[in-house]
Amino acid sequence: MSIQWIGIVTAITTFVGVWVGHVSVRKIEYISSNLWFPSLMAILSGLILEFFSFRCKHDTLSAFLGILGVILLWDGIEFRRQQRRVWKGHAPANPSNPRHLRILANSPFATPFDLLDREPTGHPVNREEAIDLVKRAKA
Repeated sequence: MSIQWIGIVTAITTFVGVWVGHVSVRKIEYISSNLWFPSLMAILSGLILEFFSFRCKHDTLSAFLGILGVILLWDGIEFRRQQRRVWKGHAPANPSNPRHLRILANSPFATPFDLLDREPTGHPVNREEAIDLVKRAKA
């Protein structure tokens, strides 16, 4: 009987890859003045990892590279989706980012406040109440 490591390696790779990808997409989109370069880098990195995944003879390493490659390819798309979340007010806009300043000027929903960074009220709140709660929590 031999131990099969591929299951645990793929589970950990997927969990950590998605976690790091989610956090990095939010952070990079927040600070980047344009999105074409980070998107291009994520897509190229993902394609390179996929190429090496196909060429690799070791199943566990191939799975590891393949999962990370797909996550990076998805992150390349996710930059634009994150920008739409900022436009809709679902993610905070960065007032010191010129790209986000344009979004704040043109979108009626965009806000520099993270509306989820507040204490729960126990009942649904509208946008204005959420902004007020965030402002009070920061003061």
